[in-house]
Amino acid sequence: MNESAKPRVGLLVTCLVDLFRPSIGWAAMKLLEDAGCTVEVPPQTCCGQPAYNSGDRILAKDIARRAIETFASYDYVVAPSGSCAAMLAKHYPGLFAGDPVSAAKAKAFAGKVYELAQFLTDVMKVEKVKARLARRATYHDACSGLRELGIAKAPRKLLNGVEGLELVEMAECERCCGFGGTFAVKYAEISTAIADEKIADVKASGAVLLLAGDLGCLMHIAGRLSRRGESVEVRHFAEVLAGMTEEPAICVSRPKRSPGSSA
Repeated sequence: MNESAKPRVGLLVTCLVDLFRPSIGWAAMKLLEDAGCTVEVPPQTCCGQPAYNSGDRILAKDIARRAIETFASYDYVVAPSGSCAAMLAKHYPGLFAGDPVSAAKAKAFAGKVYELAQFLTDVMKVEKVKARLARRATYHDACSGLRELGIAKAPRKLLNGVEGLELVEMAECERCCGFGGTFAVKYAEISTAIADEKIADVKASGAVLLLAGDLGCLMHIAGRLSRRGESVEVRHFAEVLAGMTEEPAICVSRPKRSPGSSA
């Protein structure tokens, strides 16, 4: 494909990926480039979701304006997170209600925002990736990606094409993991109980690998698995699709920084 004809994608790495799991950012870049995109990672900050969820609309609007300006020149904005993608696509326009000019910019911006799996299948029409991993895996549907963006089929379609991977469905795959951002801090006991229910479903599936598309969920479940002494492997689906599973399973240590890190 001619370089000038390739879609220009601005990759929103996300805060958690940048700080805790940069390998997801590298995997996302590989998948997008393999699909025929030109990928760039401009200097970026948070998507604004923590401020928005805490009721700080002034800060959230300031962050949104900065993101809209930063990614203005790209054909698409892609995030390896349903949660962050939903913030940009579903909540940015509403932040500027009463400001027609800013609202119009936010709406236009929202129209080019996609979650990674959704973008690969729906926009780039990727049917199968070249990857192999001999594991029995199950998939957790993260709340924001599922309920706000309708993401369910896309990651499964791509994962089912991975050679050697047996993808099985757990009971209640759509049930919340208990993370919910600050919910896990404010209501730790309830959050832990919900995570234990999710883990019971994972174990009952017979899977040795848990996959999902949001690092917050994955870290929450991985942390609880570790405290319980369970041996289930936890990864973002992008790492599997990109064939980048050399990295140890998800933990909360701080490895090397992600592509384009501004911190």
